[in-house]
Amino acid sequence: MAQLQKPPFVFMGGRITPWDDAKIHVAAEALIRGISVFEGLKGYWRHDGGSFGLLALREHYERLQRSAMLQYLPFTMGYEEYAAACTTLIRKLIDKNRDLWMRTTLFSMEGQWGEATVTDLVITSYHQDKKMPDPVDLGISTWQRASDTSLPARIKSAANYQIGRLARIEGRRQGFSDMIMLNAAGRVSEASASCVLMARKGKVITPPASEGCLESITVDIIEGLCKSLGIPFERRPIDRTELAVADSICLVGTVMEMGRVRKLESRDLPVSDPVFDAISKEFYACLRGLKSHPSVQLTPVSL
Repeated sequence: MAQLQKPPFVFMGGRITPWDDAKIHVAAEALIRGISVFEGLKGYWRHDGGSFGLLALREHYERLQRSAMLQYLPFTMGYEEYAAACTTLIRKLIDKNRDLWMRTTLFSMEGQWGEATVTDLVITSYHQDKKMPDPVDLGISTWQRASDTSLPARIKSAANYQIGRLARIEGRRQGFSDMIMLNAAGRVSEASASCVLMARKGKVITPPASEGCLESITVDIIEGLCKSLGIPFERRPIDRTELAVADSICLVGTVMEMGRVRKLESRDLPVSDPVFDAISKEFYACLRGLKSHPSVQLTPVSL
């Protein structure tokens, strides 16, 4: 898993910094109140093995901007500077045999309660194998996703993943690798760190952001692919019982990519079906440069 890796360098304070020298003061709001926003980025080697690209780089930058604004965190770095910072760290850590996952986190380093706030963008990067995700066993958590007026999912903040962490711990105790969280109305929101897609009667269905899930960049990509493939795509509420009778289920996100669900609670699900098979084939072909699609934008990294 990425969190167990200890790469030699991070990007912090506007420069490449040795891993062991990357420190945050114990009084920083980032530590004492969990005040930070972040983005996960994935970099892929193309099929020829000679070029490397970051998926949806601009979209991730723009979502980081929105999260920072909603969290009242100053973030003045422009897109070109952001892209250059990511590229600088990639060049230090690149491995031709593995892809990369990057976490770009804007921390509140100084200030209290939103006054005199000073931030810093910290970038960490971890290697990932060039393979499709393994199927997952999925449960339904007793932990609920918070509402927009208590802990908005639209803000991609560290604090928003506290409930996801509790849900995943709960799931491990039951033999599940991930858990679905419901919202206060008892409808499907999202998994602990991924969004949920359901295939039913030839359609792909996913909850809208108003159900308490992240405004997902990967979901937007899948929607674009569905339009080209002629697969109906809907954003609407999903009841718990409707999820239980889905034809198939897929978890999607930057790290998860397209993770097929092989079991929902006690019910076995197919890990191969016409709808998600067609989308997955197109998605991974675009990621590896075998095909191109306007919804799958890869920013080339000069190595």
